[in-house]
Amino acid sequence: MQLRIAGLHRQSVVDGPGVRTVVFTQGCRHSCPGCHNPQTHDPEGGRLVDINELAAEILRDKHVRGVTFSGGEPFLQPRALAALARLLGTRRVHLVVYSGYTFEELLEKGRQDQATAALLAACDLLIDGPFLLEQRDISLLYRGSRNQRIIDLPASLKAGEAVLSELHFRGLKRADA
Repeated sequence: MQLRIAGLHRQSVVDGPGVRTVVFTQGCRHSCPGCHNPQTHDPEGGRLVDINELAAEILRDKHVRGVTFSGGEPFLQPRALAALARLLGTRRVHLVVYSGYTFEELLEKGRQDQATAALLAACDLLIDGPFLLEQRDISLLYRGSRNQRIIDLPASLKAGEAVLSELHFRGLKRADA
């Protein structure tokens, strides 16, 4: 199975807890003004990669404890990312997924789309919501604007509603981390 990506960033410490590899997916329909990654918007851009090869490449780095799916919009390719998450799960890698959709929108979409539900179920944290330039705040932990939330996905899926992660409360500002 293939995934269209814009690129990889190794050993990131700003895209989720700990040292992580970030997979930047290609393609986004949100077109948020002020987007940090506008080069990822074109759904035909980037490059196609085999998810087995990508998982092997990510897992070769023994220092990485987490992987972040960013974009672009990861939920435009939920089937491939859910499969990649399963491959990474062999090493119990902590998974974060960013989305311009809210948790509530993704939960509803997941009721109709098994791949979306599988990707939500495979991840530990969701950073949700569109980037809003008028709410931009670069001091926030893992987020670009105040409307975005850090959501504990296992707890949220169990509760059927968004449950904010401890990181949302404990680490409101990067300086506090």
